[in-house]
Amino acid sequence: MALYCIGDIQGCHDAFERLLSSVDFSPSRDILYVLGDLVNRGPASDKVLRTCMEAGDAMRSLLGNHDLHLLAAAHGLRRSSRRDTLDTVLEAPDRPALLDWLRQQPLAREHRMADGQGLLMVHAGVLPQWSAQQTLDLAAEVHDVLRGPGLSAFLQAMYGNQPDHWSSELEGPDRLRLIVNALTRLRFCSAQGVMDFESTESAEQAPAGLMPWFDVPGRATASQVIAFGHWSTLGHLNRPDLVALDTGCVWGGCLSMMRFGSTLDERELIQVPCPQAQAPGK
Repeated sequence: MALYCIGDIQGCHDAFERLLSSVDFSPSRDILYVLGDLVNRGPASDKVLRTCMEAGDAMRSLLGNHDLHLLAAAHGLRRSSRRDTLDTVLEAPDRPALLDWLRQQPLAREHRMADGQGLLMVHAGVLPQWSAQQTLDLAAEVHDVLRGPGLSAFLQAMYGNQPDHWSSELEGPDRLRLIVNALTRLRFCSAQGVMDFESTESAEQAPAGLMPWFDVPGRATASQVIAFGHWSTLGHLNRPDLVALDTGCVWGGCLSMMRFGSTLDERELIQVPCPQAQAPGK
């Protein structure tokens, strides 16, 4: 059995298929974790969802901001922007099945290795106050709502940048919105964990008073290996405690996958080049 993590696919199905073929991926033998943003901006979001859905437990996805945007658009709660390419899903004959499968996916996952070490996976980031278990527990709160009858109301209240820092006293929509923002949008924050959503620059260009979430001194997950995507201007990052895998496939970069060996220290980066689906910029 081989264990893989893959960064933001964003509807680039051809590159996804080429990457799977390059490692001879077998659903009967291997496990692949997809780190969110399966859809949008690339040309074939519907095909990406079908490939993951049909693989069953061999492909274990989590939700990114673009996946949540698709659910909101499907409920008529969000207008498409000029960059969106969601119609392949919204107009698909199997739209109900694709959307139902998507809403079943969590915002965080953990894979436990044979030696007991855990790999925590999120789309964007983890607030410095959160432990790995707390991250999973908070993600589960959102997961319960996504799968329940209150989905539409949740999606309607999901957007916004406030509150911008964690408090255990948060309740209701404010609590869920903060959890979603941290797990699917976070790049920079202050040393106290106040989140910033304005800057999308590289880690070296942090705004004054801010830093990448993973460089906050004393963060509770400092001893935890975390894999994430979301941050294409950060690119691939491979540290003992971190694996960043969004390498800008949709912008003409590469689609990136990490293969782990018998331990989380044994790693191999596998990439395929991607044709540019969209040009960077606003």
